[in-house]
Amino acid sequence: MVLKRNKTPKVSTVIGIDTEITGDINFKGGMHIDGKVIGNISGEEGSLSAITVSDQGVIEGDIKVDSIILNGTVIGDVYGEERVELASEARVTGTVYYHLLEMAMGAEVNGQLVHSEHKEQRRLSYDGVAEPTADAKAATKVKKESGQTAAEKISLS
Repeated sequence: MVLKRNKTPKVSTVIGIDTEITGDINFKGGMHIDGKVIGNISGEEGSLSAITVSDQGVIEGDIKVDSIILNGTVIGDVYGEERVELASEARVTGTVYYHLLEMAMGAEVNGQLVHSEHKEQRRLSYDGVAEPTADAKAATKVKKESGQTAAEKISLS
């Protein structure tokens, strides 16, 4: 199986090493962070978004983008819709949701790694149990109504 590398957008936003931003950031295109962000960072829906966090970059909040290259520190959850690359100095305290994951020796994740085939991520409920997705709820409903799932109906045909 040959994997195609996704082309990341050009960096259009840079947060410098002596810069600290407090508040949520919503962007499109590419972003590079050398400074500190206290707040959530998300890529605009429907546009390609990529973020690079250098070894001096710190984010205290969640990140939700298409592609992320992390070599700094994140205290929060990371949602990589397409690709997450954790370089050797990466430190994550939180859950990493990914489709494709690349992790270098030395990178740390103090939390969970959760593979996701679809863009819809599952979040943990208050009791620590993963909430089912809409597809899983629909399959359960079909099974309750007919006594069998759609897959079971097809195999019986």
